[in-house]
Amino acid sequence: MTQTQTPTPANIPPERRVVLGLQHSIAMFGATVLVPILVGLSPSVALFGAGVATLLFHLITQGKVPIFLGSSFAFIAPTALVVKEMGPAAAGGGLIAAGLMYLLFSALVTIFGTDRLLRVFPPVVTGPVIIVIGLGLSSVAVNQAKTNWWLALATLLAAVLASVFGRGLFRMIPILLGVVTGYVVALLTGQVDSKALADVAAAPLLGLPDFHAPTFDWRAVAIIAPVAVVTFIEHVGDVIVNGRVVGKNFLKDPGLNRTLFADGIANMTSAALGGPAATTYAENTGVLALTRMYDPRVLQIGAVFAMLFGCSPKLAAVLRSLPQGVLGGVSILLFGMIASVGIRTLAEAKIDFAHSRNLIIVSLILVLGLGGAAFPLSIAGTKLELHGMALAALVGIVGNLLLPRQAQEITGMPESPDVNR
Repeated sequence: MTQTQTPTPANIPPERRVVLGLQHSIAMFGATVLVPILVGLSPSVALFGAGVATLLFHLITQGKVPIFLGSSFAFIAPTALVVKEMGPAAAGGGLIAAGLMYLLFSALVTIFGTDRLLRVFPPVVTGPVIIVIGLGLSSVAVNQAKTNWWLALATLLAAVLASVFGRGLFRMIPILLGVVTGYVVALLTGQVDSKALADVAAAPLLGLPDFHAPTFDWRAVAIIAPVAVVTFIEHVGDVIVNGRVVGKNFLKDPGLNRTLFADGIANMTSAALGGPAATTYAENTGVLALTRMYDPRVLQIGAVFAMLFGCSPKLAAVLRSLPQGVLGGVSILLFGMIASVGIRTLAEAKIDFAHSRNLIIVSLILVLGLGGAAFPLSIAGTKLELHGMALAALVGIVGNLLLPRQAQEITGMPESPDVNR
């Protein structure tokens, strides 16, 4: 049988890379602008900062990791508190301090080595954590889709048909085609908010974002910076997920120390411009899994589009006018693809679920990561919660370290037949 070959970066025409990059910028748009709206910062600055952060990340990691960076949800609670009590500039200073924490983590990885970390993150831990990353976002997709299920299904169907039956360029841009189809259906059926359309008409084509410089207040630093301990775990998980999708070990090359350093610099840069914290994005990893186009240059083009969106109020207004049903339709597919990568991780590692150890670790990660469990924390008088993927990863790490381990759970290889089961 003749199989359809996945295009390689070398034979993708430049104009197609531009379209693929636009697809990535659309995938990250909703979450990236939502965070600054929630915490009281400028969405335009967030878009511009996300683009700059992504380009810096790619520069520092030598263009090896196809990752996009956008606004971090983990910092919402402390950032909103600081913006309310001390102002946006103080929040910027706290976020820069959080970026410095990443540089510290990078130095620690350089000193102690990545191999020790890999023993902490074997497939029996990373597989279910990846599942939690994807399914943990499923409620977001469903909540968006249920605002208009017919619109969501039309968007989802268009993306699925393009991915399965499309040829050439159409096969590589299922998310973009899904969004365009859903938006056209929404326009024809009057589902686009009239105020949103009026905002599109009134918005100027070009305009600089409202940048502002940070200030440093030790109270803001004490509230925001410690959250980096949680996002460090998220960073490791996202880099592992991205590597599993692409089929490379990015913890080894370019190395976790380099990706952490790059994320820290990117975070500091976004904050210095007046934007929220930047972090690696699961949405764009979902696009990679669906399109199977892993060229980092495509993500870099998407970063440039993000900067253009930040400098074009009209383009940003068009994307803001996308109905929630359209976003929900594509999100169902993207987040499900991420969870599927986790299932593939467990399958390829040949994890033996006849072992109670494996069952316990996976069970704890899935239930605590997806069941809404939250561990309360209090930092500098601010109440925070360890939940979702960060809690799941921490529980998996502890379980993996405390329960007796076996060779295949470190290497990902099956046990020899003579090992007692």
